[in-house]
Amino acid sequence: MPAVKAANPRDVFAAEDWRAITRLSRWRGIWLVLHAWIVVALAAFGGAAAWDYHWLAGILVTPLALAILGGRQLGLSILMHDGAHGLLHPNRQANNWLGQWPTGAATGSDLFAYRTYHLTHHKYTQQPEDPDLSLSAPFPTSRDSLRRKFIRDLTGQTFYKQRRAQFAAALRGPSTTARTVGRFLALQAILLTISLLVWGWMPFLLWLAALATTFQLFLRIRNIAEHACTPTGSGDPFTHARTTYAGLIARATVAPYWVNYHSEHHLFMGVPCYNLAATHRLLGSGGYHPKMTLSPHYRDVLAQAVT
Repeated sequence: MPAVKAANPRDVFAAEDWRAITRLSRWRGIWLVLHAWIVVALAAFGGAAAWDYHWLAGILVTPLALAILGGRQLGLSILMHDGAHGLLHPNRQANNWLGQWPTGAATGSDLFAYRTYHLTHHKYTQQPEDPDLSLSAPFPTSRDSLRRKFIRDLTGQTFYKQRRAQFAAALRGPSTTARTVGRFLALQAILLTISLLVWGWMPFLLWLAALATTFQLFLRIRNIAEHACTPTGSGDPFTHARTTYAGLIARATVAPYWVNYHSEHHLFMGVPCYNLAATHRLLGSGGYHPKMTLSPHYRDVLAQAVT
């Protein structure tokens, strides 16, 4: 099928507004990567401190720590995604390093393989050629089916299935997958070493537990929210993706670093994540919100996904 119709920014924004929202900062991408890791450290060492204080405190604090860690792990994936678009830093080499090591390697992704895959998704959004179509095509589904998916995520089954396939591919010989697994294991070794030197096993175990559970759940909810049950048949680029309004809890878990403004990202993929909220406001002032697929919160999205 032909590529999806694109929105022309010249028809939507004043020239000065377009320049403002597409301007890349030399420091904001770096700060966001640092922010993600600072939050990871606070959650992991805070959870460990709770266990050292009292076993009951550890039991009570651990679900919160896992939620925060899973949210920042998703955040690192989102920042890697910005790196795939060349939006983390105006210097290409710095952008690619930020997207490959401190973000992509944390969750086992390869920036360059993801870039090729993801740009195909943008070109053929919700069409048969879209490599992400399998993430949205099953919806709407039954409540039981969605519940089973969430249970698989929170019990580590999704993580195990994905890692087993990835590691099996890596063991076949030198390849992009083998190098991706090598970076993933190298970064995990660094995190384990820091954990042992500063506190002991517990911070790393919390990080790993979140990677196997809450991260998988939040990633699934994010994928559902972005394209499931969107009216893409019209050919209107303003309907190809969904923007979901996110409160504090959502931003800490399923919607880090403005990923909830997904319609804006698909309309204008040259806008860095930290300018997506401003893009949304400009679209509103221009009268474009009624054309867009918008949801008031993630509960609404999940309700649509099981209707």
